[in-house]
Amino acid sequence: MLIKFSGLDLFNWYQQAKKEAIAFNIPVTELDWLLQELTDLDSLSLRTNNYLEQLEINSLVSLAKLKQLWQKRLKNRCPVQYLVEKCYWRNFTLKVTPDVLIPRPETEIIIDIVAEITNQHPQLKKGNWLDLGTGSGAIAIGLAEILPEINIYAVDKSKAALNIAQENAQILGYQERIKFYHGLWFTPLQGLDLKFSGIVSNPPYIPSSLISQLQPEVANHEPKMALDGGNDGLNDIRHLIKHGSDFLQDSGILLLEIMQGQEQQVINLLRDKKEYNNIHSYQDLANIYRFILAQKN
Repeated sequence: MLIKFSGLDLFNWYQQAKKEAIAFNIPVTELDWLLQELTDLDSLSLRTNNYLEQLEINSLVSLAKLKQLWQKRLKNRCPVQYLVEKCYWRNFTLKVTPDVLIPRPETEIIIDIVAEITNQHPQLKKGNWLDLGTGSGAIAIGLAEILPEINIYAVDKSKAALNIAQENAQILGYQERIKFYHGLWFTPLQGLDLKFSGIVSNPPYIPSSLISQLQPEVANHEPKMALDGGNDGLNDIRHLIKHGSDFLQDSGILLLEIMQGQEQQVINLLRDKKEYNNIHSYQDLANIYRFILAQKN
């Protein structure tokens, strides 16, 4: 049910909220995004104040609730995506809660890399694909969109995260294409006798000692289990490299997102395993080496 309040009441609060954004060093664009998501106002209306004389603004929440949400953004540093439980990623609108990482724009490149490599190796456009640590389901859904003939398996150790991923898959119409499994990495797949054309993962890769130094939006609100990669940040990456080859078909690919500065260490881990070849690094939007791809011998 829509809630209504006057344009004048909103305007008076909006002016105050913009000043607060500046004082707390938060982009005013986040305030605008919050209003565009929760009310029927668009960016032009907010820029021109042409709603000022409207007697009724339609909103999903009351003005009091809007003020409360904005205070959570300012004082608790809660990400605005969690406040509205929504994130835009590639061409999808995904539900997100503090049970899942907020999908990052750079992670979209994973899907572009998969599109490129499957065009080079068309046999990979069929068969089974695996998204490990699926979180919101973003990568699994992205794979489903670009590879319509594959079967997708998505695994997460968080039951709450899996519930969000399943909801996103259903809303976007991919629930028949993606099978979800609860458990740690490859564990729930043991005994299924599956080989995968591709294994993709955005695993925890931040060293434990650095978690507290992250932005408070991340350190205090995003799930720590999806961030903490152990002493050097490579605990889970080592595990995926060690066991990934057992689940890949010949010439299947392993594609991992990594932290800045981990590129050479991850390449060395892949080389030491001696079951991978054609190892390639890919940069993100900031020209940081963020992704490593390897092919099983």
